[in-house]
Amino acid sequence: MDKESLKQLIAQGESLTMEFKSDTKRLSDRELIVAVVALANTEGGYLLLGVEDDGTITGLHPEHQDAVGLTALVANKTNPSLAVTAENISSDNGLVASIHVPKSKAIVSTSEGLLQRRRLMANGKPEAIPFYPHEFMQRQSTLGLADPSAIVLTSINAEELNPLERERMRQAIRRYGGDATLLALSDEELDGALGLTTQVEGIRHPTLAGLLFLGREEMLRLSVPSHEVAFQVLEGTDVRVNEFFRKPLLQTFEEIEQLFKARVVEQELEVGLFRVPVPNFDRRAFREAFVNALVHRDYSRLGAIHVRIENDGMTISNPGGFVEGVTIDNLLVTEPRPRNPLLADITKRIGLSERTGRGIDRIFEGLLRYGRPAPDYGRSDSTSVVLRVSNTEADMEFLKLVLNQEARTQRAMPLDSLIIMSRLREERRLTTTDLVPSTQKSEQETRSALEGLMEAGLVEAHGTGRGRTYTLSAKMYSKAGQKAAYVRQAGFDPIQQEQMVLNYIDKHGSIKRAEVMELCRITHNQAYKLLSKLKKRDHIRLIGERKSAIYKRKR
Repeated sequence: MDKESLKQLIAQGESLTMEFKSDTKRLSDRELIVAVVALANTEGGYLLLGVEDDGTITGLHPEHQDAVGLTALVANKTNPSLAVTAENISSDNGLVASIHVPKSKAIVSTSEGLLQRRRLMANGKPEAIPFYPHEFMQRQSTLGLADPSAIVLTSINAEELNPLERERMRQAIRRYGGDATLLALSDEELDGALGLTTQVEGIRHPTLAGLLFLGREEMLRLSVPSHEVAFQVLEGTDVRVNEFFRKPLLQTFEEIEQLFKARVVEQELEVGLFRVPVPNFDRRAFREAFVNALVHRDYSRLGAIHVRIENDGMTISNPGGFVEGVTIDNLLVTEPRPRNPLLADITKRIGLSERTGRGIDRIFEGLLRYGRPAPDYGRSDSTSVVLRVSNTEADMEFLKLVLNQEARTQRAMPLDSLIIMSRLREERRLTTTDLVPSTQKSEQETRSALEGLMEAGLVEAHGTGRGRTYTLSAKMYSKAGQKAAYVRQAGFDPIQQEQMVLNYIDKHGSIKRAEVMELCRITHNQAYKLLSKLKKRDHIRLIGERKSAIYKRKR
């Protein structure tokens, strides 16, 4: 790290992963180790020693200027020993020690047994607080090291479970196309096969997952006080529906689904001889999103799952952030990593959720195929996952094109293709590099999806090399009644471009490369090639260099 990097870090201020510590009076070893432990038990990050809380650099105490000694101090006074990296950075106001603390998968304490973690206060500032034993399972499950839903509740006997909920589960297997082999099993065999109960010293007890599916409401309130689901319908600031549920999972799912279906409004689209329903909210997408919230919520954290329908869309949120390794930027491509693996397995086997674990794809498809914006997870943080679904008016012409393409190929349009077409529909002209963050795949895979769309006549390419851009095809604009829009986006052929440049020079006396790019809607590299071609033919001449370079007619 250099002086500039240090300035940039300090400018960001203290956060969950950044801690400043003053060292003018020599920070005590105990305070230093506590700060390191708190970072390691949260998300890891940097401890900048020699910096005040307001970001002012006041320098290191002479006893802390040995970077190797700092790493040894941390290793000796943490349990298990924590390996940090430390370096000294010179600044105008003195030395600063940058200590990089990795996120620890094991729970780390000071050598005195003190456990700390970090959290953000209501004002957005970080603080170190005690790390209590009941929070250990929460952290272990977030890291994928433990399955809270498989915990055996020895205080409850399996005979106390509700047989009506077990019958509801059998009906769900039939209704949702679950594993039919489960239907032939006896009640005890079914419980064992799904992991709903397990034997301890010859007595059957429910797992947490088993209690969530088969428990009576009073048992759930007592043993899983965090289990709660809220369904709300808002019209402006008026609350039309505000229902709370603490019932077993399947019963909760069915009752919430009925409340949701009552708010689904459908239009009809004629495609050939068929009428296709166009809902304001896709049912399959809702089902996957809601089941995800039930399965992936953190049951050790108080707070309800919220399903909120408003005038402009729907929000589904659940307590507990994304598990380790899952981010907004890799949702579509990362391997499924449930916080509650047993709970996730049960929902798949009874048919309630996507068996491949790729329910997220269903959520995206349920919006994009209707020409609506992609699902928005932008409000998610370390404590909750928040999904925002828009119910803007469906683009019927876009949907027709998707349906016609699926009819021709006899298969559903791939999600990559829907994402690409949706982006091009909204932003008109993009490069492969522009599209990669949306597909969340490599440039090669994204380019392959683009080539498939070009072969289908849905997308057109313009230019060559890295400056190659893509637009929706003339056919798509034509069917949407936007022929002029296609011409504006597709640009002009090379001969037209040359004539436009020459006409511009004749009218204005000269032209810059940036003006060529704007005039012809081409890239920097394409503008350079166009001007070089005109210069080689003696149509224009170059005057000046670099930023001051202009092109004039050659007389």
